[in-house]
Amino acid sequence: MINKVISHFKILEKLGEGGMGVVYKAHDTVLDRSVALKFLPSHLIQDEESKIRLKNEAKAASSLDHPNICTIHEIGEHEGQPYIAFALVEGDTLEVRLSAGPLPLGQAIEIAKQISKGLSVAHEKSIVHRDLKPANIMIDKHGIVKIMDFGLARRTGATKVTKTGSTLGTLAYMSPEQVRGEEIDGRADLWSLGAILIEMVTGEKPFQADYDASLMYEILNEAPKGLSTIHEISSPLFKIVDGLLERDVRNRITSASELNRRLNKIEVSRVSLVERKTATRLVTKSKDSLTTRVVREIRRRRLLPYLGSYLVLSIGLLQAVSYPYLITICS
Repeated sequence: MINKVISHFKILEKLGEGGMGVVYKAHDTVLDRSVALKFLPSHLIQDEESKIRLKNEAKAASSLDHPNICTIHEIGEHEGQPYIAFALVEGDTLEVRLSAGPLPLGQAIEIAKQISKGLSVAHEKSIVHRDLKPANIMIDKHGIVKIMDFGLARRTGATKVTKTGSTLGTLAYMSPEQVRGEEIDGRADLWSLGAILIEMVTGEKPFQADYDASLMYEILNEAPKGLSTIHEISSPLFKIVDGLLERDVRNRITSASELNRRLNKIEVSRVSLVERKTATRLVTKSKDSLTTRVVREIRRRRLLPYLGSYLVLSIGLLQAVSYPYLITICS
């Protein structure tokens, strides 16, 4: 595909490949700009359902005009292969950033704020992403978050294109109602964002298992991993995440705009609370005197009841050893 011309786009390089598409960097020869082109992978070209889903991505995303949603330029077809041209975002996916470990608290909250803003616009138009995950979140070189890949997006109430009994979305971030194959709305995206928030702050997914069936069981029945850590870091954030990961959709945070309002109320200092607590522990440890550490060790090992006996025995031994020398000196 490299150097091949598709319509008025010249393919320059391959950017990535996922279950629903192959993405290339291309040059728009008409408007003289760099774009990203997404094609269905070759083994799915004959799958009519995948073609419909790809076109739905363009229709859904092209109706959304917001800084936190990737802009769709056009949709087309070349030699029977559909493609979408969209804005080229220079930066990293959230997935790539998380591969280096958890993010500072302030940065995680800022990313969540921007995602919630984009989702709010989509949900107001009854468009549900359905596959929100770190791999579908881009962060450009200016720190602007872009929600990518509306390949699973569908307007609420629109005709389903999925096969009977099938479930779309990446399992680890799916809401319980999505796992059960029920009708969903924007609150399913909010559950996914709650799972992403835990991963951003703790570095671990809230639901993990080796097999899909086990993972589905965890989502439907088990407490999310990392919630207790969130509580230690920030009580206000804990309340938000707990509200996002409410299994009963009726009790979940109701909208992305409400989520954004709550996130904006959290005050985050320049140094995260985790870093501050760690620094405090280190300073306290360095200031401990030898006596303090000995006393703490005695208490930890529960040796205090025996301390008196040790002292009496030590004094007795000292007297016994010193007695002959005392006689010599006195005489």
